[in-house]
Amino acid sequence: MFDRIKSFASDFFVTGEPMIYASDVAIVLVLAAIIFTLTFLKKWKWLWREWITTVDHKKIGIMYLVSALLMMFRGGVDALLMRTQLALPDQNLLDPEHYNQIFTTHGTIMILFMAMPFLFAMFNIAVPLQLGARDVAFPFLNAVSFWLFFFGALLFNLSFVIGGSPDAGWTSYAPLTELGFDKGPGENFYLLGVQISGIGSMATGINFLVTILKMRAPGMKMMRLPLFCWSVVASCVVIIFAFPALTVALALLMIDRIAGAHFFTMLHGGNPMMFLNLFWVWGHPEVYIVVLPAYGIYSEIVSTFSKKKIFGYKTMVISLMIISVVSYFVWAHHYFTMGASAGVNSFFAVASMLIGIPTGVKIFNWLFTMFRGRISMKLPMLWTLAFIPCFAMGGATGIMLAMAPADYQYHNSYFLIAHFHQVLIGGVAFGLLAGMYYWWPKMFGFRLNEALGKWGFWFFNIGFYVCFMPQYLLGFMGMTRRVSTYSADTGWTDFNFISSIGAYLMGIGFLFIVVQVLYSIKYGERDLTGDPWNGRTLEWAIPSPAPHYNFAHIPEVKEVDAWWGMKERGESLVQLNRKKKFTPIHMPKNSGIPFIMAVFFFISGFGFVFGWYWIAALGLLGVAICMIARSNNRNTDYHIPAEEVEETEAAYGRV
Repeated sequence: MFDRIKSFASDFFVTGEPMIYASDVAIVLVLAAIIFTLTFLKKWKWLWREWITTVDHKKIGIMYLVSALLMMFRGGVDALLMRTQLALPDQNLLDPEHYNQIFTTHGTIMILFMAMPFLFAMFNIAVPLQLGARDVAFPFLNAVSFWLFFFGALLFNLSFVIGGSPDAGWTSYAPLTELGFDKGPGENFYLLGVQISGIGSMATGINFLVTILKMRAPGMKMMRLPLFCWSVVASCVVIIFAFPALTVALALLMIDRIAGAHFFTMLHGGNPMMFLNLFWVWGHPEVYIVVLPAYGIYSEIVSTFSKKKIFGYKTMVISLMIISVVSYFVWAHHYFTMGASAGVNSFFAVASMLIGIPTGVKIFNWLFTMFRGRISMKLPMLWTLAFIPCFAMGGATGIMLAMAPADYQYHNSYFLIAHFHQVLIGGVAFGLLAGMYYWWPKMFGFRLNEALGKWGFWFFNIGFYVCFMPQYLLGFMGMTRRVSTYSADTGWTDFNFISSIGAYLMGIGFLFIVVQVLYSIKYGERDLTGDPWNGRTLEWAIPSPAPHYNFAHIPEVKEVDAWWGMKERGESLVQLNRKKKFTPIHMPKNSGIPFIMAVFFFISGFGFVFGWYWIAALGLLGVAICMIARSNNRNTDYHIPAEEVEETEAAYGRV
């Protein structure tokens, strides 16, 4: 019996490397500390009542943000491990298999479990407030979306210490990921974790598109929407049409692995290229899913900190929507070298180049907005200004990659690594950090310390260029991606060493951001006005942090920058409170069903990972029961009494 238990444990748990054991210890200690703290402070009921069961979009946004920052840390550690391995030739910090696992988890986490929840945090924090709405269209579904993301990410990250991490790259190409080549549970962790999280992402796309189309304040026509809301519309359109392709691809591959099908095995009538097409039909639009909201964030920040109306509002809207459409016609540039016809390559090359035009329109519009503006160099604006040259360079190298003949030289080289990091970090991560700084006072009621933030900004930005500029040269020198080591006679040592130094500088920049947050919790400047940046949109018209119901009275919108126009006319929501009688406010009730249903999804996914189908069936049964319980629950909302609303507004000094 003891031998059987020992054999099971050796297969079930990841063993053999000191860093794995150190991670096990760290996980146990952190969990013990969390449990002890919650128990000692008697906060379990508070945690359940205020956070786990919440359907308040603002709290869900905060939970998305915290999760994204944790995933940024995990993905960043993976990146530092890779750069440490490659800093010098013939290193043996990571063996080839472990290196494969590290670069797989790094890419998957950063794109799907960091960037996606970070942008969903911005959706939740800003969109309903900018619309003058009291919540999203489907608050219950919003909570379901978060918890599906959370438990999908948890399932994926468990692979680090249980079963073994996936090792086929974040693209998970078939037939490499078929059972004949990858028998371990790592790939199953990838498929199930991403699939569960992806369901939540699709629901979020539907939810916010409906919210923007149907929940706008009186007078807010579509062409009066804040540009961030327009960017969310564009992103949600891409989510709704692109994510089903990923869902189908992962489901078919999972069926191949657990049921012995052969959708992607050529010797049995399958076609591995079908997986590549399905993946990239989602995968390249995914780049625009995450970058389009960043464009919206930059637009809000440039206008606010230049103290000017955005230049070319209509062209900004048109360019956003053009990108959301053209993004579906570029996926085959990921395999220009596979031997397609000249006609196919030409079509996708031209489409890939054309998409740069609406992007260039926006950059020029931001520059013209700043021209002769009274620019305030606060942290949100610093990250925005850093984005422009970085993204311009990333766009230029993207045009180089879009040329099909030239791509034979660049394909799978470190030139490509440098390019997509320049676009995804310089475009997406910079934008998300700018948005975090911009809306932080609205979330928490205080501003983050500027001095510490600037240290983080400069370390991160300088480190970024030190890290990725040498990688363009390494690509020209013939270094391909996914190599775990190299010999000294390749001539790659100097540039790899410089690149690794840059990665550590970026890590120091992230640590400054963490210290900045912790310091500011106690010492940060409190926002007593609700409008610390002299903002232009409606979220700055209400107190910080926003009340549970957002707006005591829904304002009427008369122009694009609704709050700026109200201020110019000498109007405020305080005057609206004094003129209008307070009335009861209809709100959704908290519910524990989203959390419980996501737990059952996690249980089912865990069962499928290890082929324990009775556990998987129990999990799916639990999901079905939760759905039935929700369908039969009629007590889903309530009204905040008018007296309570008036008392809350009085406490803010707004009556």
